[in-house]
Amino acid sequence: MLYSKFKRKIENFKCAVCGTLVEGNGYTDHCPNCLWSKHIDINPGDRTNSCHGLMEPIGLEKKKGEFKIQYRCQKCGERKLNVVSKEDKLEKSSIL
Repeated sequence: MLYSKFKRKIENFKCAVCGTLVEGNGYTDHCPNCLWSKHIDINPGDRTNSCHGLMEPIGLEKKKGEFKIQYRCQKCGERKLNVVSKEDKLEKSSIL
């Protein structure tokens, strides 16, 4: 699902938690290996959030037929949802 304020930004990154080198595709917003993310967006893809805390994967839910990872920022406490990608190693995480 694309959001009205979505900005596609293709960028590679190194996971701050497990060190995995992640190749971005413009929709990549978390590490497929450990599922952790960084709190860098206000609107998806804008990279304007100054928090930059680590987003801990805390659960999994199904909304409108699509699985989403529940996140909680370890720095500010904000909660967000991110769509599960086919590359995600859910079996390695503690959210199942």
